[in-house]
Amino acid sequence: MCGIVGIVGKTPVSQNIYDGLTVLQHRGQDAAGIVTIHNNTFRLRKGNGLVKDVFHTRHMLRLQGNIGIGHIRYPTAGTSSSSEAQPFYANSPFGLSLAHNGNLTNAEELRTWLFDEARRHVNTTSDSEVLLNILAHELQQSENISLTPEDIFNAVAKVHKRVRGAYATVALIVGHGMIAFRDPNGIRPLVFGKRETELGVEYMVASESVALDACSFDFVRDVAPGETIFFSENGQIHSQQCAENPVYSPCIFEFVYFARPDSTMDKMSVYASRVEMGTKLGEKIAVEWQDVDIDVVIPIPETSCDIALQIAKQLNLPYRQGFVKNRYIGRTFIMPGQEQRKKSVRQKLNAITTEFKGKNVLLVDDSIVRGTTSEQIINMARAAGANKVYFASAAPEVRFPNVYGIDMPSANELIAHGRELDDICNLLGADKLIYQSLGDLISAVSVGNPEIKSFDTSVFNGNYVTNDIDQEYLERLDALRNNTSKEESDKDADSVIDMYNEGAE
Repeated sequence: MCGIVGIVGKTPVSQNIYDGLTVLQHRGQDAAGIVTIHNNTFRLRKGNGLVKDVFHTRHMLRLQGNIGIGHIRYPTAGTSSSSEAQPFYANSPFGLSLAHNGNLTNAEELRTWLFDEARRHVNTTSDSEVLLNILAHELQQSENISLTPEDIFNAVAKVHKRVRGAYATVALIVGHGMIAFRDPNGIRPLVFGKRETELGVEYMVASESVALDACSFDFVRDVAPGETIFFSENGQIHSQQCAENPVYSPCIFEFVYFARPDSTMDKMSVYASRVEMGTKLGEKIAVEWQDVDIDVVIPIPETSCDIALQIAKQLNLPYRQGFVKNRYIGRTFIMPGQEQRKKSVRQKLNAITTEFKGKNVLLVDDSIVRGTTSEQIINMARAAGANKVYFASAAPEVRFPNVYGIDMPSANELIAHGRELDDICNLLGADKLIYQSLGDLISAVSVGNPEIKSFDTSVFNGNYVTNDIDQEYLERLDALRNNTSKEESDKDADSVIDMYNEGAE
């Protein structure tokens, strides 16, 4: 899972890109990068770490230019080496730089084609660099000395035909401008906005609308599935549908966990979706747990707070904040490595004993993925004196790997894979466990935009919207993950960071 930002402005854009990336930091904590164009030359800074750690004053001063893109990364394909931080760069045609959120499902096939047919070298294991080179190859097929909007649209149309998977993308072309495009299913989010200045109109694209808000851009609309938008350097805007059969199928897990509550994506409010999730789950608990004695509803902060509040309202029960969150610890789900996730849970949360002692508590979380965090939190509640600990998940059972850019690639890591409700409950150590139904989750999210008829719900039901995933693919993915674990990659990365950053600076 990653976050992307792109701006075509009338004045230097690096500070606004930095600000946009900062409010998208929840989407990735592994690496960050910004590239701008100044005097037809790319200015690049990228490296491992949070936005605030990667960019210092000396870097910002060098990132000159009125057009640029930025990226924050959590690795789901490739490694966490700083050499795979984005944006990526290719010198032909014209000079091209790209940032990508998502995951290509046919990356290996494309990598072979690039080497054997297109004669292009891919220097990392990142599928984003593969996407960059596919786009570069298609742009290079134009016979025009300078690319026209039609040339760009034709190139992206060919990308759609060749590439499969999830991709929300921004790219810079030296001497031309910025392009933004989204895969034909619209799996990963992408929005754009504008603002009026004394010098003219400026444009911005981002993974979530909250980044537009932070930079004082007015939301215009979502980039449609399969659509390409070309923002020229002089401020002109061109758009075209470049996919043959686009179908809106956004990732529903964005609304469950990843996106900020103050974001709106595909005309759906993340906050309103989570409130509705609480309503639906509260109704289910009221029907199925009539004989369960619950004293208090406690959220596991922070994503589930709005959900838990609504559940408490539905059940006419007290709502309490039973855990204090250390805001200086990152999101445990997207931390690289299982051991680091385990270690971080106790550093991240601490129980308020008076809210648990002698009570039957209902803990509410947005989802249960690996189960590591949930198990430890249930143990914390018991250690704080809880009489009984019930657990509610606002999402259904996560039973299948994610192949579209969320770090759930191995079914063996998922606590619900191949298990029934009672087995999961026993493993977590809860007295009782309940999940949201998939139908209720879809209903809760789509209430804001009834025009959305389908979502990517593959992690819950194994139905992959790109129709190219089979068991053999999942087994290869699992084997690849085992052979190139992120823990090993992190160790290897340390030895090259200094050398790489010296070049990037």
